[in-house]
Amino acid sequence: MTAENLKRTPLYECHVEAGAKMVPFAGFEMPVQYLGVIEEHRTVRTAVGLFDVSHMGEIDVTGARALDFIQFVTCNDASKLVPGRAHYSGLMTPRGTFVDDLLVHKFSDDHYFLVVNAANKDKDYAYLCAQVPGFEGVSVRDRSDDWAQIAIQGPRALEVTQKLTSVPLADIKYYRFVEGEIDGVGAIIARTGYTGEDGFEVYVAPAAAAPLWRSLMSAGADAGIAPTGLGARDTLRFEACMPLYGNDIDDTTTPLDAGLDWIVKLDKGGFLGRDLLVRQREQGITRKLVGFEMKGRGIARHGYPIVSGGAEVGVVTSGTHSPTLEKALGMGYVPVALAAVGTPIEIEIRGQRVAAEVAGTPFYRRAK
Repeated sequence: MTAENLKRTPLYECHVEAGAKMVPFAGFEMPVQYLGVIEEHRTVRTAVGLFDVSHMGEIDVTGARALDFIQFVTCNDASKLVPGRAHYSGLMTPRGTFVDDLLVHKFSDDHYFLVVNAANKDKDYAYLCAQVPGFEGVSVRDRSDDWAQIAIQGPRALEVTQKLTSVPLADIKYYRFVEGEIDGVGAIIARTGYTGEDGFEVYVAPAAAAPLWRSLMSAGADAGIAPTGLGARDTLRFEACMPLYGNDIDDTTTPLDAGLDWIVKLDKGGFLGRDLLVRQREQGITRKLVGFEMKGRGIARHGYPIVSGGAEVGVVTSGTHSPTLEKALGMGYVPVALAAVGTPIEIEIRGQRVAAEVAGTPFYRRAK
C-alpha cells in the first residue's frame, strides 16, 4: 500500500508525540519502536509496557446457534466456555490447516466476540460469512472500526491499570474478561496478552483511546511504564514461543504440526478439517515446529534453510537474538526424527552452514 492509503489507529498522534518510528503494517501506519526494541522489550519483562493493538480485528458472532457456528469453524471446544471466559483457538480450513489463529470470548449463549490478526481480518470476516449458510439466525458482524485496543503488559501491569478502574482486576483470572469502566469510559477488560507476561487487553471506543493511553502513561510513570512498538511485541512473543501467523503457522500447517494439540478437541463433534486431523493424529505427524539455539555465530531469520546430514530438511519460521536470555534462538519445522531436544542441526545463513541445536520451548516462562 502507498503511504496515502495507510490507515491510522486512534492512537496515531500519541505515537508521533512519543517519537515513534512509524512503519506500514497490515494496512496501518504503526509504531515499530520508540526508544529501541531491546529497551522496550526489557521494560515489559521487568516493569510495564503499553501497546497499541487497535489494528487487530474484532468480529461479533450472534444468534441462537452462535455456539454451533463457533464449534464448526474452530478447533477448540467453545462449549466449555462460560460468560466472561475466553480461549485461544484456530479458525480452520477443510484441510485442517489455519485460516488464522484467534481468541474467542463468550459474552452469552448467543454472543461470541472474536479477536483475529490484523493482516487477516478482512479474509477472516469473508471466510466466516461464507460459512453462515446452514446456521439459521447466525449473524457475523465486523466490529473492528468500533473498537480501539490497548495492551498493558508486564509484572506491574495490574498495579498500573488498577489506578484507573474500580473493577477488582486481581479477581480476573487468566483468559477471563469483564465489562466495566476504566478512566471513566465503558470497556472490555481482558486478562490476556501476547508477550509471555501478565497483563490486560482493554477495548474501548476509538474516541476514548487517546485519553486512556495518556492516563495509563501518567498512572504508570512511577512504575517505569514505556510505550512499546511492534518490534518488541515480536521479540516478546517469540521468547514465549507464541506462534505468529504467516511465520510459524499458516494455511499449510495444522495445529498438530505446530505443537498446538491442546487446542484441538476432536471429541467435540464435527468441525472444519476434523477428519484430516483425526487421520493425522492416528498416523502421526511427519514434521514438527521446534525451538533451537544457535551454537555458532549468526542469527537465524525467517526463511533460512534448516540442514541435517548435508540436506535441507526444514525452514526457519522465526528467529532473533533474545534480549532476555541473551542467546540467538529460533523456531522452525523439522522432520519428527530430528525434533528431540539436543538434536544437532545447522542453519544456512547467507550460504554458510552454522551449528545449532534443538532446544526446549518455551524459551522464556515468567515466574508465577
